[in-house]
Amino acid sequence: MRELMQALREAAGKAILEAEDVDKLEELRIKYLGKKGEMTAILRQMGKLSAEERPVMGQLANQVRAEIEGLLEERRRAVSEAMLEKKLEREALDVTLPGEKPHLGHKHPMYNVLDQIKDIFIGMGFEILDGPEVELAAYNFDKLNIDEGHPSRDWTDTFYFTEDSQILLRTQTSPMQIHAMETRQPPIRVLAPGRVYRKDEVDATHSPMFHQIEGLVVDKGVTMADLKATLNLVVEKIYGKGTVTRFRPHHFPFTEPSCELDIQCHKCGGKGCPTCKGEGWIEILGAGMVHPKVLSGCGIDPDVYSGWAFGMGLERLAMGEYKITDLRLIFENDVRFLEQF
Repeated sequence: MRELMQALREAAGKAILEAEDVDKLEELRIKYLGKKGEMTAILRQMGKLSAEERPVMGQLANQVRAEIEGLLEERRRAVSEAMLEKKLEREALDVTLPGEKPHLGHKHPMYNVLDQIKDIFIGMGFEILDGPEVELAAYNFDKLNIDEGHPSRDWTDTFYFTEDSQILLRTQTSPMQIHAMETRQPPIRVLAPGRVYRKDEVDATHSPMFHQIEGLVVDKGVTMADLKATLNLVVEKIYGKGTVTRFRPHHFPFTEPSCELDIQCHKCGGKGCPTCKGEGWIEILGAGMVHPKVLSGCGIDPDVYSGWAFGMGLERLAMGEYKITDLRLIFENDVRFLEQF
């Protein structure tokens, strides 16, 4: 057994010194010192020795094991240091080389338009508000004078969270009218941009998720003339002087009287094309005088105060500003499209 131990010591020492990586060293440790290794195989022969030889051979086995473990640890440190040196050489940074200029992005075209609109309204004394996208039906419908039977409250039109239809993804930013009037005293001038959700089919001008901008003014002596003058000013600041607009009578439960504002199609100049669905006009917002019932429901006396409100689609404004012909391009994150702006 002494000869076997000596042979094991020499073989292990030679193999360890020749090992070039830590994985190989681990293989050698298992080969020589593992439960099924060569050292274990030699020690199984201890039963053949006399009582006097066993302690001697046990002491020799412990000595050989300690030597092999010491060689493994020493070689592991040397190999690790050598690998680190190679890695540092391979990854060395030459500070004299010219650096790479980072590629800077830019704002999304839609948010460029939003910033323009915010600047316009801030310049007119408006406050910017932010509100919840998950809303109560009381704020999204009830307090806006939208009764239970209204089509917009159907499950086919609105994304509800609860079976009782009381919690939903807001379908408009109009609930911010209510939040503003419940927390502020007139005069009120607020602008509330944000995401809204409806079960619309995706096409060139519709999406189930889009952005609206809600505006609200409440004060003494506010009239429809103030509304039209303000909106015409905003449209001209966005699209330039001479932009053709038209106001059409409409109906919204939360305004009376109500109207819709269209701009002449930027693609066809009013002749009719796929972008405007052949009409020559693109609707950009709905507006009107705040309904007296909505005012009184928020604790504002409609005999003393009046107000106007509007809601506009941000994507459609961006389409007009940048001559984008398909709303889907705004959401598809195609770099080829976004790099144009």
